[in-house]
Amino acid sequence: MNTEKQGTMNSLKNICIALSMAPMALMAQERFATRNGHITFFSHTSMEDIEAHNRKVTTVWDATTGAVEFAVLIKAFEFEKALMQEHFNENYMDSNTFPKATFKGKISGVSAADLKKAGTYPVDVTGELTIHGVAKPVTTKGTITVDASGAVKASSEFDVKPEDHGIEIPGVVRKNIAERMKVTVALDYAKM
Repeated sequence: MNTEKQGTMNSLKNICIALSMAPMALMAQERFATRNGHITFFSHTSMEDIEAHNRKVTTVWDATTGAVEFAVLIKAFEFEKALMQEHFNENYMDSNTFPKATFKGKISGVSAADLKKAGTYPVDVTGELTIHGVAKPVTTKGTITVDASGAVKASSEFDVKPEDHGIEIPGVVRKNIAERMKVTVALDYAKM
């Protein structure tokens, strides 16, 4: 067999091997998700404390690559006072125009292999947070916890400045709303 035919045969052989391994590579991905993650934001001033909870957070995390994405429906934030919720959606967040906040980024510091054993893993989270149509980079710390049953939980805390995302706070209520909101994320992931 001449060397040209042999080279072609080797190339075809390599392509076949690569194609046969592709499904295994896809199966090896460790993906986790939830549709009922919990995000809280808290504003403390000497005038007033404001807290809201959202238990309809959707997120997908690929532990193999670290890629993570969130979608948060703004109208799903619940306040103790109905009037606060109405003002939040209509006057500040423009929920009809900007119905959701998103985060797209990466979790590093834990591997898919780590998730096969119980433990608590400190992680770094980096990415882009889009609120009110304005995207800003975010870097924060978090924790991934795997319990003895294999359940995977994720948590993190970070601050968000409303003005960084084009959210205007009228001067008349500026003293009632903190310059930085404390955001707390708590997730119970399920394997996909």
